[in-house]
Amino acid sequence: MRLVSRNEPHSVFCRNANSIPNQGILINTLSLQEAKDSSAIENIITTQDDLYRSDSRARQFVTVAAKEVHSYATALNERFEQVKKSGLLTERQILEIQSTIEGNSAGFRKLPGTALKNDATREVIYTPPQSYEEIKPLMANLEKFINDETLYDWDSLTKMAIIYHQFESIHPFYDGNGRTGRIINILYLVKQDLLKIPILYLSRYINQTKSTYYQLLQSTRETKDWEAWILYILQGVEQTSRETIESIEAIKGLMQSQKQLIRTDLPKIYSQDLLNNLFRHPYTKIEFVMNELGVSRLTATRYLDELVRIGLLDKQKMGRDNYYINVALYDLLGNVYQK
Repeated sequence: MRLVSRNEPHSVFCRNANSIPNQGILINTLSLQEAKDSSAIENIITTQDDLYRSDSRARQFVTVAAKEVHSYATALNERFEQVKKSGLLTERQILEIQSTIEGNSAGFRKLPGTALKNDATREVIYTPPQSYEEIKPLMANLEKFINDETLYDWDSLTKMAIIYHQFESIHPFYDGNGRTGRIINILYLVKQDLLKIPILYLSRYINQTKSTYYQLLQSTRETKDWEAWILYILQGVEQTSRETIESIEAIKGLMQSQKQLIRTDLPKIYSQDLLNNLFRHPYTKIEFVMNELGVSRLTATRYLDELVRIGLLDKQKMGRDNYYINVALYDLLGNVYQK
């Protein structure tokens, strides 16, 4: 089987991502959308409102589900920085990803009894390796496959599809395997320099094709025929890359229009830092503006109230906090999620 490289959409993707003045904005907003969808595959369901009202830095979460989604985004972003610096994606980092997602240090499975079952019938579909003695060498082998470029002269996207399948089949953890595997996908593309920032939104594609995803995972295990699985993942990467480019362009256009509005109507308070804050936090707060702009509470409140006055933000009291909602951005991200 010969597979054509599909790296070209990623080069366009990188150019578009680089055109945003502060790439941390994309990491904060789009990686949270990826975290939301990846968690939804595991039936961890939350709302956009609950996500944006939660504050991962302060460890304040509206719901348990919102906490889990933010933990996923934290695991992705922290390990992204490590992989970007080291150029490696190691077993230790994979353990750290799962630990951050699950909030424990259980490590690889040590007790037998893990089996993957049909949710409806409870029939056992697949039994992964059962003992630590089996799992540990398999993960060491996978680590070598990920990092040793001399082993196989394969296209990076093809290797990513194989790595993903192998990890999910080893199923090394008691919990968090699916989410950890999807973070590995993104970080591997970062390692291979196909992504500059970790915002590929592959989980949406998997959510949209969930029955095919599970069917191909299992049929590949049974038949050892990789073609259908690899082509499925390649199609997902290509589709997701193009959709993410559209999302980046939409965010870029909205930033430009809101920048112009603030500079025209409120020139005395305009700054790039203020604009960045409004896009980093679709639900911003006085404290966020104080911390990120280095201004007093009185000044931060005045800035936000002025933005409400010109119709750029919507002020809502939720619980004990006032939130200032960038409605246009909120709607844009909601449309991204619903595509």
